[in-house]
Amino acid sequence: MEAKALTSYRPYWAKRFGTAPFLPMSRAEMEQLGWDSCDVILVTGDAYIDHPSFAMALLGRLLEAQGFRVGIISQPDWQSAEDFRKLGKPNLYFGITAGNMDSMVNRYTADKKIRSDDAYTPNAEANKRPDRAVIVYSQRAREAFPDANIVIGGIEASLRRIAHYDYWSDKVRRSILPDSKADLLIFGNAERAVVELTHRLSKGEPIEHIRDLRGSSFMVPKGWKPSEEWIEVDSTTVDMPGRVDPHPDPYAMEPAKSAAGQAAINDAGAQPIRIVTAAERVAARKAARSHQVVRLPSYDRVNEDPVRYAHASRTFHLESNPGNARALIQGNGDRDVWLNPPPIPLTTAEMDHVYGLPYARKPHPAYGDAKIPAWDMIRFSVNIMRGCFGGCTFCSITEHEGRIIQSRSEESILHEIEEIRDKTPGFTGIISDLGGPTANMYRLACKDKKIEESCRRLSCVYPGICENLNTDHAPLIQLYRKARTLPGIKKVLIGSGLRYDLAVQSPEYVKELVTHHVGGYLKIAPEHTEEGPLSKMMKPGIGTYERFKQMFEKYSKEAGKEQYLIPYFIAAHPGTTDEDMLELALWLKRYDFRLDQVQTFLPTPLALATAMWHTEKNPLRKVTRESEGVPIVRGGRQRRLHKAFLRYHDPENWPLLREALKAMGRADLIGNGKKHLIPAWQPGGDSSSRTGRRPPAATSARRPSPQRRR
Repeated sequence: MEAKALTSYRPYWAKRFGTAPFLPMSRAEMEQLGWDSCDVILVTGDAYIDHPSFAMALLGRLLEAQGFRVGIISQPDWQSAEDFRKLGKPNLYFGITAGNMDSMVNRYTADKKIRSDDAYTPNAEANKRPDRAVIVYSQRAREAFPDANIVIGGIEASLRRIAHYDYWSDKVRRSILPDSKADLLIFGNAERAVVELTHRLSKGEPIEHIRDLRGSSFMVPKGWKPSEEWIEVDSTTVDMPGRVDPHPDPYAMEPAKSAAGQAAINDAGAQPIRIVTAAERVAARKAARSHQVVRLPSYDRVNEDPVRYAHASRTFHLESNPGNARALIQGNGDRDVWLNPPPIPLTTAEMDHVYGLPYARKPHPAYGDAKIPAWDMIRFSVNIMRGCFGGCTFCSITEHEGRIIQSRSEESILHEIEEIRDKTPGFTGIISDLGGPTANMYRLACKDKKIEESCRRLSCVYPGICENLNTDHAPLIQLYRKARTLPGIKKVLIGSGLRYDLAVQSPEYVKELVTHHVGGYLKIAPEHTEEGPLSKMMKPGIGTYERFKQMFEKYSKEAGKEQYLIPYFIAAHPGTTDEDMLELALWLKRYDFRLDQVQTFLPTPLALATAMWHTEKNPLRKVTRESEGVPIVRGGRQRRLHKAFLRYHDPENWPLLREALKAMGRADLIGNGKKHLIPAWQPGGDSSSRTGRRPPAATSARRPSPQRRR
């Protein structure tokens, strides 16, 4: 994989204006900089914090380094188009994003309740962004300037680039492109596409002619191809699903047609799914992959047929490796959504360039003394890498950042630590995190580039660690050692989640981490203890966690430190039964874990676990109507029960748990002894629990466990 370097472009003429202290958010700031207009205006649902952890700041500074004048419209009033006019019409385009989080995840809990605060807003004020912010912002920008170019991106747009199940409306929604009326969607980490797009537009190339950017998506007429040499292949040649239609009724007067099958016939732009011969598959593989586009089942077909949805989800994920991914196409009414292959990852030098730009490293002065929780969380932390090859099915990193790890150089990271030390107000000498999506994947990659580029596995570490994966933690150990010896640095903590199945491959790393970089507690995410849900999460068995726990405790004792693991678990994940949650609750009790906060599974667009939740099929394997069914927890009561098992110690959950345990034939777990999960008595004289008396205080009181989650 080769790509034009980010730093190889000739700067745009406006570079003469120099570097802005902050990207302007008002006309007055533009005038102070000597600007009469902006080349690009970035619209975001977050407060503007000029720091590389925030996408709009990162892309804005990157474009500024290319010579473009970039303005920011932060958290605009979406009730009218007025806020979208305040910087004038951009010369090149509006770049629109919901912010660092999906707007629906940001605004709603897993139980679909509106959150009372927003970490990305001054003073955590809620309701400062609309639902489906990308669509709303795009419509308002179009209303403000009908002839302006609209480019959408960020995680919200990325996760909605094709037809997707939407948890909040409980239906399959079409691609965000036709709803937003955007000219172009840029998905994933957008540096390459944004820089190339902006330079091409600045040279006068119409946006509707730009159809070859990796990491971009757009609407095209039915039958459109970039050139005659392109070949369209059906998704069944990628992953032959077998029989996806029901058996016909032999006693019917005429052959029965399923609704999905009829939709396939009526869908003029797609081929019906069929058994493909071996000769056809060989021929398809021999065709030039770089000029192949894989047709997914259309929006209408996946909307009507869960099996086809699961098949489309599996195909989408199989075409996610930048080294071998093909373009994808999906019918949306009388048009198609075209997706180019994912972006080529940044090199270490390019990562250093992006993170080394002249960020102010603080919120825009317009916010005054307002507290922005997201800023307080990351201002003393350093992002050392991006991407994750774990492939956890409930996580959106795969769909957005991809599986290939992109790491910064040691020099770049150490320099940022010094920048924090010297320039960030309130720094006390403690770095809160050296991490990223996963704390210990820094510089880990496939041992052979050719193997990496041809691989189509969904995970490098499930069901076991791939023999081609380099798991050497030496570069990370060296980075930790150098970071903590910098002048003025008292301690370097690791706050990002740790992949413990990788960590146990390097006892030296675990010792280094435990001895020097744990502040009493270390976050870790086994997610569950039972094989059913773990197999649907693509997470290792609990035995691996036990191995890591033994090493953690051993090295903590050798260091003379009292330190504890803080485990994270998910309730109601696809593949989880009531019995699985009971076993997890018994495991928690055995180790005296009393969790204060727990996570209930939240289906996010495009995730594999979401496909399971919607279809009750397992897209980790080939999908047919007879293939493996996945147990799903949909009802509110059962979701509450699964969450209650995680908080078995909370008296408010005892009535629900008693009822469930009796129904499961496990009333033996109700009682006042150590072997029981919950007591027979209920505080406050609850009439539902008068079958038992409260035991004496000496046997009921328990010393708070230091292992409880804080």
